[in-house]
Amino acid sequence: MVSLLLPIIYLAFISLGLPDSLLGAGWPVIRQELNVPLSYAGIISMIICGGTIFSSLISDKVIRKFGTGLVTAVSVALTAVALFGFSLSHNFLLLCLLAVPYGLGAGAVDAALNNFVALHYSSRHMSWLHGSWGVGVTISPYIMSHCLATQQGWNAAYGKVSVLQIILVAVLVLTLPVWKQRPTEDSGEEVIPAQLTLGQTLKISGAPNVLLAFFGFCALEATAGLWASSYFVGFRGVDTQTAARFAAMFYIGETAGRFLNGFVADKFGDRTMIRTGILVIIFGIVLLALPLGTNVLALAGLIIIGLGAAPIYPCIIHCTPENFGKENSQAMVGIQMASAYVGSTLMPPIFGLIAQYINVGLYPVYLLIFAVLMLMMTEKLNKKVLQK
Repeated sequence: MVSLLLPIIYLAFISLGLPDSLLGAGWPVIRQELNVPLSYAGIISMIICGGTIFSSLISDKVIRKFGTGLVTAVSVALTAVALFGFSLSHNFLLLCLLAVPYGLGAGAVDAALNNFVALHYSSRHMSWLHGSWGVGVTISPYIMSHCLATQQGWNAAYGKVSVLQIILVAVLVLTLPVWKQRPTEDSGEEVIPAQLTLGQTLKISGAPNVLLAFFGFCALEATAGLWASSYFVGFRGVDTQTAARFAAMFYIGETAGRFLNGFVADKFGDRTMIRTGILVIIFGIVLLALPLGTNVLALAGLIIIGLGAAPIYPCIIHCTPENFGKENSQAMVGIQMASAYVGSTLMPPIFGLIAQYINVGLYPVYLLIFAVLMLMMTEKLNKKVLQK
């Protein structure tokens, strides 16, 4: 039965990624049916992120009380209910209301599973775990596209994804006893989580550094994906179809990179993978910004940024127990998740204002700021850990 646990965790992370790109893929049709402005997608997205940040911050207490397995099952159930509600809704305000349980469920399961894998499994599984999330994110736009092409409508896409989530909930409930047994890669050391308040967690040595690193990574990741097409079309004169295709390649490069990283992460170690990833990102940004007569290097630079981004998130999470102590890892993972979502929520819209009122050509400069922030914060964290 214990061997079932890891596949269940992978399935849970695929399911976590499934809804994340549905809204963006279907919004051009959704907004027309609901008769709302294009920008209203940001309202739903921010409500989801708000719920995710809140549940990430309280995840430590909730997981300590109920356990990882039950929290995961209930969290996926919350997202399933929200998605099923989306499938029946034809009202914008109702979508906003349903975004609350979706965000609450997503944040809790994210924090629970990340910490569980960081404590009990090797770095390669953490990389493959986040690659599984990328699989979910990649699949769902095709589900939406199929439903729209076959005249089933956007509601049907949400309905299909909600059915997949409901099936996973059933699997999670049936396998709850498995979570109480020792994972196959566990060292056998029992971990008793420390009961820390948010203030106490923030005072742990190195906590501000890792929070800023996470903030910078998710700000860069979200900005890179959202504004790539606008940069290539508006500043470099690339045709819209090519720009859209290469914008998607950023996420494909990141997902493929995470599966590849799984084969080398244990050999080189988390800190080396993080440092290498950031340097690769900076190299990609330089290619993106080069003022050459051709756009080939700039397009290649975007893919390289995606490949560089691949190991950073999973490796920072995986070394959390080592950096801050196993007893503190659940509390630290929760606030790391919250910091990550703040970065991905706030920073892309800020660049939108820069693009609108100053120049979209500042896109590489904006990305470079967050890459340098990541490099500085992770290196400072490494020094503090080594000094312990």
